[in-house]
Amino acid sequence: MKIGVLSYRFDYYPYLRNILYKLPDAKYVPIRDLYSCQRRIALSLNRRIGKEAIPTFDLNNQFDDFELNKVDILHLFNGVSYGDKPWIAHFETVIPRFTDLMQRYHGMNKAQLRMTPLIQRGFNALLSSSCKQIIALSEAAANIQRDLLSELPFGEGEVILKKMTVLHPAQEILVEQPTERLYDNFHPIRFILVGAGFFRKGGREILNTFDHLIKKANAPIKLVLVSSLRLDSYATKDTQSDIEWANQFIIDHSDWIEYYESLPHTQVMELMKSCDVGLLPTYADTYGFSLLESQACGCPVITTDIRALPEINNTDVGWLIRVPKNDLGEALYSTPEERERLSQHIQAGLEMIISSIIADPSVIFTKGMKALERIREMHDPDTYAQKLREIYQKALTD
Repeated sequence: MKIGVLSYRFDYYPYLRNILYKLPDAKYVPIRDLYSCQRRIALSLNRRIGKEAIPTFDLNNQFDDFELNKVDILHLFNGVSYGDKPWIAHFETVIPRFTDLMQRYHGMNKAQLRMTPLIQRGFNALLSSSCKQIIALSEAAANIQRDLLSELPFGEGEVILKKMTVLHPAQEILVEQPTERLYDNFHPIRFILVGAGFFRKGGREILNTFDHLIKKANAPIKLVLVSSLRLDSYATKDTQSDIEWANQFIIDHSDWIEYYESLPHTQVMELMKSCDVGLLPTYADTYGFSLLESQACGCPVITTDIRALPEINNTDVGWLIRVPKNDLGEALYSTPEERERLSQHIQAGLEMIISSIIADPSVIFTKGMKALERIREMHDPDTYAQKLREIYQKALTD
C-alpha cells in the first residue's frame, strides 16, 4: 500500500506520531501539491519583508493533487483535499481547519457560523466521495466537530458525521516500571516541563510556584526545563520582554533549575526517565503528546483539565488543575481579565498539588505505576496499527 504524505510535513511531529511508519508493510510517499508550493512562496516573501503580509495558516490546511497517481491513498493531518484520489485526515480540533472556524471556539460564547467560499469549499471536500474518513484525536475534538456539523444544512452534517471516528495516538512503553525513590534535600523530587511554547504551557506559573515553595519552606524540589522559550503569542499573548524575563530568571536560579534549550527526542525521553513528575499546566493544548511520553516513562503528570487532557490524565494516574473553560473544554483566555484569572487558577493548583506531593512523595510511584498501565491498555501501538489498517482497507474498497 502506498500512502501519500505531504513532503513538507515529513518531519512534522503530529505526522510522525499519528501517520508515518505505523504500518511496517506500507510505503510512505512524499508528495507535493499546489497549496504547499504557494505556502513556500508566501513564507519566503514574508521572511524577506519581515512580517506575515501573506497569511499562511489556511494554506497549510488545503490540498489539491497533481502527483497523486503514484499513491493509493492520501493521509493528511488537519487538512482537506480537493482532488479525486481517496483521502483520510486526522484532526485535533475541527476540520476544515480554517482561521474563521478555529476562532469560533475561543471564549465563552461561540460566534455565528459565516459560510465564506473558502469554508464552503472545505465542507464540500468533506462531503465528496473522495473523503473516506476523518479521524479525531480525542473525544474533545469529536465533540467540537459534532457541534460544527450541527450547523450545516439538513443532511450534510450527517453525511460527514458518518465518516468520523476517534483514534487516540499510539505510545510505546519506555520503561518496564517506574523507579521507586527516596527523597530529601540531597535527592530532590525532579519535575520536568518539555515544550517550546513555554508561557502557553504554564511556564510563568511554574517558575513562580517553585520560587515561592523553595523560599517559603526550602522544599526538596528541582525543576528540569526543555524549552527554546519560543515567542508564542497564542493564548498567553507573551512578548519579547516575557522571554527575556524567563531567560534571566532561569540564569538567576540555576541552583534549582536544570535548563536545556533543545535536545534530540531520544535524549528528552532519557531525561524524562530520570525525573519523577511531569508538568503540563497548559493554557491551550489540543492533545498533549508529552503527557503520553511522560506516562510511558512511569512519570505521572500535573495538567490542567482542558480539551483532551482529562481523557488521558486523571487523579488516579496524575493530577488535574481545574480551570475556567467553555462548554467544549477550551480554557478562557481571550481577554486580559480571563488570562489573569486562568493564571491564578493554574498557580494556585500547582502550589496545592506540589505541596501535597512533598508531604507524601510515595504517591509518585503509585501514580506512575497506574499511568504506565494506562498507556499499555489505551495506547498500544499494535492495536493502533490494526485500526489504522482497517481504515485504509475500508477506504480503498468502498
